Amino acid sequence: MLGAGLLWGTVGPAQVLAHSPAGPVTLGGARILFGGALLVAFALLTDRAAFRSLTVATWPWLAAAAAATGIFQAAFLSSVSRTGAAVATAVTFGIVPVSTGLCQRLFLRTALSRTWLAGTVTAVAGVTLIMVPAGSAQVDPLGLALGIVAGGCFGVYTMSAKRLLDDGVPMPAAVSVTLLAGSVALLPWLIAGLPALADARSLGLVAWLAGATTALAYMFFVTGLRRVTAATAGTLSLVEPLVATLLGVLVLGERMSGPVTAGSLVLLGGLVVVARPARSPKAKPRPGSPTAGEPARP
Repeated sequence: MLGAGLLWGTVGPAQVLAHSPAGPVTLGGARILFGGALLVAFALLTDRAAFRSLTVATWPWLAAAAAATGIFQAAFLSSVSRTGAAVATAVTFGIVPVSTGLCQRLFLRTALSRTWLAGTVTAVAGVTLIMVPAGSAQVDPLGLALGIVAGGCFGVYTMSAKRLLDDGVPMPAAVSVTLLAGSVALLPWLIAGLPALADARSLGLVAWLAGATTALAYMFFVTGLRRVTAATAGTLSLVEPLVATLLGVLVLGERMSGPVTAGSLVLLGGLVVVARPARSPKAKPRPGSPTAGEPARP
């Protein structure tokens, strides 16, 4: 999970650093189209029968994941272009734990633990602190709204992927289908932006976005999703704004102000709380049961 968040944290800074002439929606469409194609090749190489398991019963969840994927790409990258990488990432992933937890509770009927609640509140507070300096420097209402939409889509995707995992669906095949289907909605922007995608800066950016931050990161994510709840996955994804902030300081030359430093530490503390494995409670002896060291009576 943290490996996926680390790779996703490079999306915004890479987009800013590349200075690609391609528009954000075009880049988003290219990212999931080529990332999905890479996963199709991987799925066919590892298990050719994987796509046969995508039955009619799985299509509602695949459709929900595909729609969330396409809308997320357009909304998030557009938010980055309007508000900057730091604010867009912080807003989007500040919403993610809330949206994922609500989706888990409403659709999967899974209870939310107190540990998750404590860690999530702490992590979201850290994201809020990270937003303070950037928010005062550049505030774009539409950009913020797009970030909120992207955060909601991430919750829908996580919930859908968890349901597919619980149903035993091979995830390389499922993820590749959702990525390719999501890219269909972005085809008009992708076709219109083909000349800009031919630029060397765009090609390098798309190669990184498709290979590392899509194909590899999504497989990290769904593999980790086997062992954690959807709500925990949503909170652990908050490592993304932490990575984006660090890259902004180390690579883009942004200054690490007091609120950003404090927010990063608070965010890291919240992630540590959520990432800690839950301890199974010790079973209490039932009335009439033998205690430790006492022989069982007939």
